[in-house]
Amino acid sequence: MSKKLKVGIIGCGGIANGKHMPAIAKIKEAEMVAFCDIIIERAEEAAKKFGAEGAKVYEDYKELLKDESIDVIHVCTPNRSHSFITIDSLEAGKNVMCEKPMAKTYAEAKAMCEAAERTGKKLTIGYQQRWRNDSIYLKEACDNGDLGEIYYAKAIALRRRAVPTWGVFLNEYEQGGGPLIDIGTHALDLTLYMMNNYKPKMVVGKTFKKLGDQTRSANAWGDWDPEKYTVEDSAFGFIVMENGAVISLESSWALNISDPDEAVCTLCGTKAGADFEGGDSHELQFNYVKYGRQVIEKPDFSAGGVAFYDGDGTPEPSDIECRIWYNAILNDTEVETKPEQALVVTQILEAIYESEKTGQPVFF
Repeated sequence: MSKKLKVGIIGCGGIANGKHMPAIAKIKEAEMVAFCDIIIERAEEAAKKFGAEGAKVYEDYKELLKDESIDVIHVCTPNRSHSFITIDSLEAGKNVMCEKPMAKTYAEAKAMCEAAERTGKKLTIGYQQRWRNDSIYLKEACDNGDLGEIYYAKAIALRRRAVPTWGVFLNEYEQGGGPLIDIGTHALDLTLYMMNNYKPKMVVGKTFKKLGDQTRSANAWGDWDPEKYTVEDSAFGFIVMENGAVISLESSWALNISDPDEAVCTLCGTKAGADFEGGDSHELQFNYVKYGRQVIEKPDFSAGGVAFYDGDGTPEPSDIECRIWYNAILNDTEVETKPEQALVVTQILEAIYESEKTGQPVFF
């Protein structure tokens, strides 16, 4: 392809700098030509670091969208604005990758799906945990039927003391919630993806804000400001699917737990089970019975085996996600992380928050 895809970045904060822009920079068929942020200095800095020659800078994303040469938009703003920026971008004829979660509410996320269908443009959501080596391997095992019928699962995103103290993470209005919508969303997406089950029947949930008012917190990123802490510090949900399968969802930024683990799942099927041991090392293991004996099997991920990358070393999941996304645009194929899947994640998360408010289960 002689013409490079022209990319606009809306929101030049932490997730754009830490994930999206470094990944796009490795895509030789794309170039970042426009940067927007309500803090103009952040957009200017991003343009200097990642922009193509002559890259433009904006404070108002609607002005950026008037540039008809832009092919792709990455939405990297707080959760509150995901839906309307994505919809406006699709209506402007752009393909859109929106950072997770899809939106604060199911209604907003549904409107995003409808806009993508209406405009015929591609929409995907940034769930890069799908593209870890162990996740790719587990997905193949699930799709091959190695676990049989998966009828019980746990979606786990538990931190002991790792509350993000920057940006608007503690702001319920901007984000829609705390650890549930921030990291619980990754664990739930991963679990539903492995099960290939997107039909929830009922959800009951409970959230807690028990530690947010404390000081001398031993937090990984320094003490938070209790005055600004307006979200939960842990949240839990129990999800019953239409086919009878159940999922337990556990999420926290701050919880008195000695063995935290994040963005992992446990799957229990009729033929075998799978889980991730070892905390941050994400050591995938399978358990099953063979020749009348219990067996534990641990794959070796020390080299190779991932599409687009060869040899030793582990590529960043965000790089793989980005490559897959741009392949879908370049080849005009279906996106891998489908908006309809992310819609169900948002639907369930919203139901957990709703169940907390009402004290009742939420039925779909």
